[in-house]
Amino acid sequence: MSGSRTFLGPGAEVGVEGPATLQDAVLGARARVDAGYVEGAVLLDAARVGWGGHLRPGTLLEEEASTAHCVGLKHTILLSFVTLGSVINFCDVLMAGGSSRRDHSEVGSGFIHFNFTPWGERGDKATPTLVGDVTRGVFLRERRIFLGGAGGLVGPGRVGYGSVTAAGQVVRRTVGPERLVLEASPKLDRPFPAGKLDELQPRLRRNVEYIGQLVALRAWYRHVRLRRVPTGAAHAPRRTVLEAARDTLESCIAERVERLEAFVRERGGDVPAFALDAEVPACPLPLDDGAELDHVAWVKSLDDAQVSDGAAWLTAIAARATESMAPSG
Repeated sequence: MSGSRTFLGPGAEVGVEGPATLQDAVLGARARVDAGYVEGAVLLDAARVGWGGHLRPGTLLEEEASTAHCVGLKHTILLSFVTLGSVINFCDVLMAGGSSRRDHSEVGSGFIHFNFTPWGERGDKATPTLVGDVTRGVFLRERRIFLGGAGGLVGPGRVGYGSVTAAGQVVRRTVGPERLVLEASPKLDRPFPAGKLDELQPRLRRNVEYIGQLVALRAWYRHVRLRRVPTGAAHAPRRTVLEAARDTLESCIAERVERLEAFVRERGGDVPAFALDAEVPACPLPLDDGAELDHVAWVKSLDDAQVSDGAAWLTAIAARATESMAPSG
C-alpha cells in the first residue's frame, strides 16, 4: 500500500485471494479487494473487487457494488448493489438500478464498454454512457438492468431501467426503459477519409446529460450523504470515505468537461459555458431523521412522497447544470 490518500475502514480486507496493490485507494467498512491493483479508486461499505481487478482513478463503487475476477474499471461509477461479472472492461460509465443484493443491475461476463472513437486527428473519448441514472437511481427503487455477456456497448449510450440486452451483441443505440434488445451487427464497407469528423450531435447532447448527472450525484454527496454523518471521532472513518467519494466525483466532472471541450473545438463548435458550482436549492429530504441508520437503510426508510421530492430536487440540479452547459449560438 502506498499514497497519502490510502485508507482502510473498519473490517476492510485486502489480498484475500492473492497479492494486491493499493495506491491512493480508499476502502470503506468491510470493503474487500481479493487481489489486483487499485489506484485512486473509492469503495464504499461492503463493496468488493474480485481477483485480478484493475481499478484506476475516477472509479467509485457504492455500498455492496461488486465485480467478479479480471475486471478493469476507470472513471466508472457503480451505484449500490450493481454487480459486474468476470472479464469486463468499463471506462466512462455510470450504472444504477435495483434495490438490494438480491435485486440488482448486472453485467454478464465478457463485456466491454467501447469508450474511444477514431474520428478526427487522434480520436477522442467523448463517449460516456448512462446505464440508469443518478436522479432516480440513488433512491434504490428502480427496476434492475441486465447487460448480457460476451458483448459490448458503444459509447456514448443510454440504457433505461428495466431493460435487458441479450448476450453476444454490441449495442450501438439508445435502449429505452423496459425493453428487450437483440440486434445483428450492421454490415458496412465504405471509404474512410483521413481526419473524418462526426457531427456535434448527438454526442454533445449525451455528454451534457452525463455531466449533469455527475453534478447531481456530487450534490447528493455534498448535501445529503456528508450532511448525515454525525460529528465526533467515532464517525471520522465514514466521513473520510465519503469525502474521498466526493473528490472522485469532482475529478470525474473535470475529466468529462475536458473531453467534451476538446471534442467540440475540433469540430469548430461553440464550447459550452460551464457553471458547475451554481447554487444548489435546499434539499427537501429529512436529513435529521433516522440518524442511527446507515445510508442504505435511511434511503429505504423514505416514503414515496419524500422520494418524489428528492428525485425532483436532483433533477432540477441536473437540469440547471445541463442548461448552463448548452452551447451558445
